[in-house]
Amino acid sequence: MTEAPQDILEQVRKAAAKRILFLPHALSQMNTPEELIATGEVREVIFHGVVVEDYPEDARGHSCLMLGRGNKARPIHVVCAPKFDYLAVITAYLPSSERWELDWRTRKEK
Repeated sequence: MTEAPQDILEQVRKAAAKRILFLPHALSQMNTPEELIATGEVREVIFHGVVVEDYPEDARGHSCLMLGRGNKARPIHVVCAPKFDYLAVITAYLPSSERWELDWRTRKEK
């Protein structure tokens, strides 16, 4: 039995309230010239965004893809995994219209 997205959302926010750890891949992605996503924007997604996809069987541990809005209301995706005493931010990026529908929640068919 898998957990509902609401359960993972609660776990994400509880872990993030303790500490947020930005993994190297996340920092690298956030700092590309095309992206430039601030840590505050990622926090905004974590605490005010929605779960778009739930990955209970992820090799890195239960994780999820979240969608929220950053500066100038731009959409931001954050993949994160709640741990006991911190939230691991695996990656953060600006979703592209080539891969996502304009609701930023639905992957386009290949």
